[in-house]
Amino acid sequence: MILLQKNYLMLIGISLSLLGLTAFIFLTSNNHDDFAKCLNEKGLKLYGAFWCPHCQEQKQMFGSSQKYLNYVECSTPDGKSQSEICASNNVTSYPTWELSNGTRLVGEQTFEELSIVSECIVK
Repeated sequence: MILLQKNYLMLIGISLSLLGLTAFIFLTSNNHDDFAKCLNEKGLKLYGAFWCPHCQEQKQMFGSSQKYLNYVECSTPDGKSQSEICASNNVTSYPTWELSNGTRLVGEQTFEELSIVSECIVK
């Protein structure tokens, strides 16, 4: 009887652990494909540099969906200069989001801020 109770409690514990792990994976999954695609379709560009920690944070917010962003690398490979496209567009700070109308948002932006300016829906 005691052995059955221990097995039963162990089974319940394992089940709850698996349920918790599944919920954690679901809630922390970073799938923002539709949002990133919408930002791209609306003409938003993200200017950044590989060495910029704020740029890395901004891109990491999108997780694997960052591949759908219109990202423009502003640094030369050696990290010592700015690319011609960023220099000619007067990008002076990273990250910089540029909207299709030319308006710029400088610094890390939240999903809510990007949603407001783009009218894209965050899920």
